[in-house]
Amino acid sequence: SLGGARPIRRSIAQRVGPCGAREHAPAGATIDGGGAPPAERQKGASDGPAAGTHAGGVVVLDYGSQYTQLIARKVRELGVYAVLLPGDASLERVKSHAPGAVILSGGPNSVHWEGAPTAPEGFWEWQEQEKVPVLGICYGMQLIVKTFGGVVKPGDAKEYGRMMIHSEDGSGLYEGQSLEQSVWMSHGDEAAELPAGFTCVARSAQAICVAVENSSRGVYGLQYHPEVTHSEKGMATLGRFVLGIAKCNKNWTMQDVLDEQVAIIKAKVPDGAHAICALSGGVDSCVAATLVHKAIGDRLHCVFVDNGLLRYKEAERVMAMFENQLHLPVTLVDASEQFLSKLKGVEDPERKRKIIGAEFIAIFDTFAKGLNEQLGHTPAFLIQGTLYPDVIESAPPPGSGMKHSHTIKSHHNVGGLPEGMRFELIEPLRWLFKDEVRRLGALMEVPKMFLSRHPFPGPGLAVRIIGDVTAGDALNTIRLVDEIFIEEIKAAGLYDKIWQAFAVHLPVRTVGVQGDQRTHRHVVALRAITSADGMTADWYDFPAAFLRTVSTKICNKVEGVNRIAYDITSKPPATVEWE
Repeated sequence: SLGGARPIRRSIAQRVGPCGAREHAPAGATIDGGGAPPAERQKGASDGPAAGTHAGGVVVLDYGSQYTQLIARKVRELGVYAVLLPGDASLERVKSHAPGAVILSGGPNSVHWEGAPTAPEGFWEWQEQEKVPVLGICYGMQLIVKTFGGVVKPGDAKEYGRMMIHSEDGSGLYEGQSLEQSVWMSHGDEAAELPAGFTCVARSAQAICVAVENSSRGVYGLQYHPEVTHSEKGMATLGRFVLGIAKCNKNWTMQDVLDEQVAIIKAKVPDGAHAICALSGGVDSCVAATLVHKAIGDRLHCVFVDNGLLRYKEAERVMAMFENQLHLPVTLVDASEQFLSKLKGVEDPERKRKIIGAEFIAIFDTFAKGLNEQLGHTPAFLIQGTLYPDVIESAPPPGSGMKHSHTIKSHHNVGGLPEGMRFELIEPLRWLFKDEVRRLGALMEVPKMFLSRHPFPGPGLAVRIIGDVTAGDALNTIRLVDEIFIEEIKAAGLYDKIWQAFAVHLPVRTVGVQGDQRTHRHVVALRAITSADGMTADWYDFPAAFLRTVSTKICNKVEGVNRIAYDITSKPPATVEWE
């Protein structure tokens, strides 16, 4: 039964507090449970692997958090199958997966808003009858509190980033864990009064209730994000819920991903049909190409496009790796003039991404027509190495079946593709994170030199040059700066300890003194981050001596630069790339 509330007692201060009201959030952050009211989004899409084939796994209902797929990924790390469904999926769709547990994700809405997402109709009655354990995270917890008759209010104290919490001894969720732990918060609303039958089992340093449980009903809630790496015991808490409380079946391995994707590709690309794969030399496209080649063999045709936005000597280096290491037939297309002419004078980062996306498709179209002369028909499929972080940062694309999130930026191979594109997309890595892709590549024996490469954005240096990429000598300048930075990182033995490192060209000139002369030259920024999945990240703490060496070499060797800045911003509030 639902209903009934009681006040939460506070030991430190009386604070009543959407899960992350956007007006109070750090700039650039996507915050769960707060923001613009929910918008209607197009429905559709399959649920991934066939419904019901992994009975006893976890269904994650997506209410729009930028971390929702991360929840599923963490569950998979536990060896348990997890599938994402939209928050308003029908109860029948949920039941078709025969889940052993359900997790309600966070999201950018407030439970107070008219039309705010709720659980599927009949969900709670089914949950009670079948005794399926449920865990609500951030917005999900607030939804539970409100649904069962508690009170959720905007908090006077918003909580973002790392926070210490104290859990109660004897709690089901925290069994076997230390009472004090650091977690990742992102909320502006808080549970002010708990429903009958619920107990507060953890509080923040500000005495806000951050974990609730009703063990007799099998319903639990966390106000913070256990799925992100910054929650130090988050994996243990998720494991306690999934394996300890819900006792879900261990039924998921990376071999499962490989087998299922090969089967999906074979079913989608009929006998005799051909596909084009856009290779970039990075991890994602190489793994995607290897996977598709495993499914359709020589009917895959790979193309590497030099768009004029590549790093120092990238084209010749990458083509040599394709030939000597990957052993895939690859055609090089030099389209640098075509891309740069379209980008001339364009400063808006979204316009740059859209232009680049459209030009890539135009190149692939031309390449396909050339293949038509050889094959007698035009390839109908385009393979891309799109990953889940690309998808969620572009917001739910039509047909994804995902809802309720907010756009951070468009990726050229997601939000930047033109309407009416003549190819049918195949994105076998679309629901995977970078570390999962690397494990999948290793399983297929993709050479380590590909798997260990730092990520490089699809739009290339266009998003690392703030403003017009064709202005002045910005492209050559940033290539040289980036080359020096990366080579120094490698020389110091730090390359494999860093998730991603790069340089950014700023449209700012500063006064300097070089060779006893006054100069007025550009500022460049250096960025290096550590991360497990690309969803959250910390800046890498280089020794001061290393930064001094790099700064000196860049200013001495790169004409047009007289000042170096190092980016010490985490994600969130910043994204990895500057544009």
